[in-house]
Amino acid sequence: MGIENILSVAPDLVDEIARLKSIEECKILKEKIFMNQLTKAEQEVFALAIDGHSVSEIQGIPHKEEFTIKNQKRSILKKLNTPSMTEAVQQFQNLHQEPSQKLIRTS
Repeated sequence: MGIENILSVAPDLVDEIARLKSIEECKILKEKIFMNQLTKAEQEVFALAIDGHSVSEIQGIPHKEEFTIKNQKRSILKKLNTPSMTEAVQQFQNLHQEPSQKLIRTS
C-alpha cells in the first residue's frame, strides 16, 4: 500500500474515528441516565448484579444487612419497572445495542 493510497483514505478514517467517539459518548450518557434513576446505594447493588453476582451473593457482602439489600433490590425493580434483577440487568445491557438489534430481538 503506497503513501498516496494511505493519504487518500485518511479523511475517511478521521471521520470514522469521530463517529465512533460520538457513539461511545452516547453510550456513556445512556448509562448515566439509566443509573441516575437509582440512589448511590442502589447503584452499588445494581453494579454487583451487572457484574454477574446473584442477589444471595450480594446479600453476603460484609457491612450490608440482608434486609437492606432486599429493600434496595425491591426499590431497583420498582424504579426500573421490571419483575427481576436479571431483567433489570438485561435492560441495562440493551442500552449498548443498536436500534436495529433491539428490533430483531423483540420480533
